[in-house]
Amino acid sequence: MGKKSEKKIRVLFIADIVGEPGIQITEKLLPGLLKRYSVNFCIANGENVTGGKGISQNDLMRLLNMGIQLLTSGNHIWDTFKSVKVLRTDHRVLRPANYPKGNPGMGSSIIEDAQGNKLGVINIQGRTFMAPIDNPFEVVLQEIARLKKETCNLLVDFHAEATAEKMAMAWHLDGKVSAVIGTHTHVPTADERILPKGTAYITDAGMTGAFDSVIGMDKNVALHRFIYSTNQKYELARENLRFCAVLIDIDAETGRATKIQRINLP
Repeated sequence: MGKKSEKKIRVLFIADIVGEPGIQITEKLLPGLLKRYSVNFCIANGENVTGGKGISQNDLMRLLNMGIQLLTSGNHIWDTFKSVKVLRTDHRVLRPANYPKGNPGMGSSIIEDAQGNKLGVINIQGRTFMAPIDNPFEVVLQEIARLKKETCNLLVDFHAEATAEKMAMAWHLDGKVSAVIGTHTHVPTADERILPKGTAYITDAGMTGAFDSVIGMDKNVALHRFIYSTNQKYELARENLRFCAVLIDIDAETGRATKIQRINLP
């Protein structure tokens, strides 16, 4: 008898979509990528979608209509009241689960594809060089225990500043989740790998938006801030648009990742 074929699900995680430039290149490339790679689940980090900070209901619907099923976020989701309204009413946008109780929104969710496959998604935020919120290493285990009652296929968006904290989280969760994807720095890293117990990992998926910039911001605005140490109005860059993402294959029977691939397209 031949070897039993594994039941595979494929996840496309789109790196932080920054402003209208990020929306535009996503709209241009995403339909072809979903078809080319036979994607089961498409997730994106959307904390910077509307004007570079936060997400509006209108922009959320634009992204959902492109084929994105769920959006994660991070610290900038709180920078505009438009986002808070979305978090209160639409559970297709997550906020980090380790913000204190009483904040609007959800920190995790389970989504289902047309074939009945399920994927649990957890959004968590780091504390190094960031807000001193609840301990992400403890909160994430609580979320995992709850979601594993329904599926072994779990993806974590760890929105954090420090590389060391992201790597520590990956080892903390190796074998407990299918993937740990780092976000927040907007700089794609080249360290994608499968850890020994089957968890896919990358320190940062990068950014979807204008690369002739300083992490999405107009170069001149960013330079003014660094040179003169004073604030200037935030303006989005609009040149050299790129689409960054990671593609992850998961054995749906075990929840172990079998492949992780970076995508960086003009």
